[in-house]
Amino acid sequence: MATRARRTQRRRQVLSREQIIDTAIELLDAGGAGGLTVRALTERLATGSGAIYYHVGTRDELLDTATETVIAAALATEPARAPATPENEIRVVALGLFDAIAEHQWLATRLAVQLTRNPWGPVTVGIFEKIGRQVRALGVPQAVWFVAASTLVHYILGAVSQTRIDGYTSGVETDEDREKFLEAASMAWQELDPADYPFMHAISGQMREHDDREQFLAGIALILDGITNLR
Repeated sequence: MATRARRTQRRRQVLSREQIIDTAIELLDAGGAGGLTVRALTERLATGSGAIYYHVGTRDELLDTATETVIAAALATEPARAPATPENEIRVVALGLFDAIAEHQWLATRLAVQLTRNPWGPVTVGIFEKIGRQVRALGVPQAVWFVAASTLVHYILGAVSQTRIDGYTSGVETDEDREKFLEAASMAWQELDPADYPFMHAISGQMREHDDREQFLAGIALILDGITNLR
């Protein structure tokens, strides 16, 4: 009887909602959205599909829940030693999302789905609320709260998503690969005719030497400067 009780306890632990979600995130990290299937999940957890549906729901619901879990953790990031000003709070949120998308390559696509198809869902609402409170704390007039918050949110998610999926580092997996890619792009820009492409020719060196994180924060600073002028 005691042995049976221990087996039942272990089974309940394996089949907990949290364990299923954590395992789903591991599968997503390893193989992207295509790597998360009910079959792969049941094999990893040594259980049946019925348990997955019971605890979480369908595969789409599991994807949404995994996204919500990762974003909730990112938004819970606490500021470091910097003063707790609205500007610093916004930077903390922005970098939390930046790091989350950098760590979970599948996340950018799922965020785009949430923002466009489920703007009333916990992911979209959570991000806007976190950013919006700091916009309000900046003293921005209420009439432009939505514009200011939307600009920040769209920049944060758009900049990181472009970098990780659709932009110049798509398919670049290591720092060495990134350096080679940027070097090749920079050389191609340098070879452009400066009479036809004076701007692209001039920034070719900056493109090769830039740091994604620093560039990201520079963009946040530019937007915050604009928002403070709204006061």
